[in-house]
Amino acid sequence: MAETAKKEKVPRTPMPEQEPQVRRRNFQEVPLGYTAILAQTEAGRCLQCKKPSCVEGCPVNVDIPSFVKRIHEGDFVGAIMNLWEYNSLPAVCGRVCPQENQCEGVCILGKKDKPVAIGNLERFAADWARGQSDIPLPPIAKKTGKRVAVVGSGPGGLTVAGDLIRKGHEVTVFEAFHKPGGVLVYGIPEFRLPKEIVAAEVNFLQRLGVKVECNAVVGSAITVDELLGKEGFDAVYLGVGAGLPRFVGVPGENLIGVYSANEYLTRANLMKAYLFPQYDTPLVGGQHVCVFGGGNVAMDSLRTAMRMGCDDVKCVYRRSDQELPARGEEIHHAKDEGIQFFFLHAPVRFIGDQDDRLKAVELQEMRLGEPDASGRRSPEPIPGATKTLECDLAIIAIGSGANPLITGTTPGLEVNKWGYIMADADGKTKKPKVWAGGDIVTGAATVIKAAGAGRLAANSMHRYLTWGW
Repeated sequence: MAETAKKEKVPRTPMPEQEPQVRRRNFQEVPLGYTAILAQTEAGRCLQCKKPSCVEGCPVNVDIPSFVKRIHEGDFVGAIMNLWEYNSLPAVCGRVCPQENQCEGVCILGKKDKPVAIGNLERFAADWARGQSDIPLPPIAKKTGKRVAVVGSGPGGLTVAGDLIRKGHEVTVFEAFHKPGGVLVYGIPEFRLPKEIVAAEVNFLQRLGVKVECNAVVGSAITVDELLGKEGFDAVYLGVGAGLPRFVGVPGENLIGVYSANEYLTRANLMKAYLFPQYDTPLVGGQHVCVFGGGNVAMDSLRTAMRMGCDDVKCVYRRSDQELPARGEEIHHAKDEGIQFFFLHAPVRFIGDQDDRLKAVELQEMRLGEPDASGRRSPEPIPGATKTLECDLAIIAIGSGANPLITGTTPGLEVNKWGYIMADADGKTKKPKVWAGGDIVTGAATVIKAAGAGRLAANSMHRYLTWGW
């Protein structure tokens, strides 16, 4: 009991960050990471619970107390080996997972004090390991002779690949873009998740034996049935995400200067538009930017626009600040960087000039009514309450849908009314030998939830490949 009280008095170790006025104009990573001393200090706060609720709070069930204890003891090799047992993407998850709602959200220490900074410690272990050259790779089981195709190299697909390659199966990942990583590279900005981090995680899987084929559009250049047929794969995992843009459906959305967040972030992140003309990817900069939406994608779009040189950047959200779905850390960072928030407003129409270029947006003032199906209070328009804002760049970040490319070319694959693939709890679809998981099954969610779905699917696929069920 005395030990518990002592640890509760140690304050949570803050992560060093770039100053807001500096980082708002560069694409370098905002949090700078722990030093070894800072990591060991923070790891020492862990109570090493006998029944760790943090493990249950993690979608991939990482043995959190074990890796944290090893960091505290200075056994960094042991820490990363422990993490790799459960998670093939620790450097990614340590940066972008919503730990405050998962592992840290149920940390026992958090009931009386701030929880252990589990995400920061996971990032430290992965970053430390990336700088070493003599860490042994995790063991690989005896080769089974079975071949698995993974369609999509996002967090779910990479998790499946990492788990199955270690179970002895041959794995090939097919990626439609020119770089692997899926949403990790086209959706999440450099300042939140550097591309070199994703590349290093993919390289780790390749060192384990995973093959990666880019510019491979499954559903177009080759079908799922062809993978299972003439290509000779024994099973297929579909982890293609939900990248079909959604718009608000108001007049003027076809004006020059109105982007979906999908296009805006892909151009800026994966195609490096922020380095134009060094990279030949033009992107409307805008001097008066409005981003519509309140999730993490909206925060990424807002903060990218600020870094592209705009000082007038507004978040327009139809609910109040209490309903913002984005991570608290991302909202905090956005506000520190000078982002303005227009709560309880929704777009009515976009207004263009004589050249069909966006120049303004008309907003409807809203109020909160009764809760909707999600449990959040539903916004209602206030009659006659509208205003017009100057706006030459609008980014629509209200979610995305299921791209029909795979489902439309794969007979026997059942989808629901929204176009998402139907699969059981283990990711198994109605089509024999085909599993699916992540956003293409659940709709847009988090990186770690996609990884969790991938882990369940990998276990199910392994049972099928090994015993036929």
